[in-house]
Amino acid sequence: MNPYESRQAKVKEVIVETSTIRTFVLEPKPLLAFRAGQFIELTVPGVGEAPFTPSSSPYEEKTLEMTIMKVGRVTTKLFDSRPGDTLAVRGPYGVPYDITAYEGRHVLLVGGGVGMAPLRALFLTLIHNASAYKKIHLYYGARTSKDIVYDRLFKDWAKIKNVEIRRSVDVGDKKWKEKVGVVTVLLDDIPFKPADGLAVVCGPPIMMKFATKRLLELGFADEDIYLSMEKNMSCGFGKCGHCRLGDLFCCMDGPVITWDKVKHLEDPFV
Repeated sequence: MNPYESRQAKVKEVIVETSTIRTFVLEPKPLLAFRAGQFIELTVPGVGEAPFTPSSSPYEEKTLEMTIMKVGRVTTKLFDSRPGDTLAVRGPYGVPYDITAYEGRHVLLVGGGVGMAPLRALFLTLIHNASAYKKIHLYYGARTSKDIVYDRLFKDWAKIKNVEIRRSVDVGDKKWKEKVGVVTVLLDDIPFKPADGLAVVCGPPIMMKFATKRLLELGFADEDIYLSMEKNMSCGFGKCGHCRLGDLFCCMDGPVITWDKVKHLEDPFV
């Protein structure tokens, strides 16, 4: 298809994840195929469009899921959508994760807040062939237990062979039995040598900044820290310049970018 052309996508279901985050299950026609790490442009007719990374499995052949936080004009109107409504999507754009390079290694996914949405697509891709990796480690942090995205799914994910899951919340309560603290507390005793693995980080910029700092302290190589620089995405083609990060364009060279390519910048997370 023409990469500029949108296709209609019917809303099949709306799942409330938290007070500000919902998952929209869409049925594009024809189906929009993507690979983990790529993003699409989602249009709310009469309002505008915005870039988002799908949160469903790339192996799903009927629907496309988008987990989105209510933060602006487009997403506010999007939250009025109900099953049966029609939106539009175009894409996919960007560079996907090269999961073949992960085979035979430990894969550490570090997510914060709604950053779990893009990581879910990668996680579902990895568990599709979980035995190809030494182990898949999913570490996730949220502000409180009520802010955990996909809380309904973690229990089943923890049962998957070759998967380790850790979670933390910034502020705990009497019911919370897991770690308390920012997500980096989950990195204090990782069960493998950094040289045997790689890390993928996705979340709010400040979380990504300190998670990267901690991973470097632990000994992860610059080229083995993958960052999801989604906040920089805009038009999808690198034409508007909004996504520029040094000499890179996140829409074209990312949004998945390794630390070695941006470490020279004064603060790539701004």
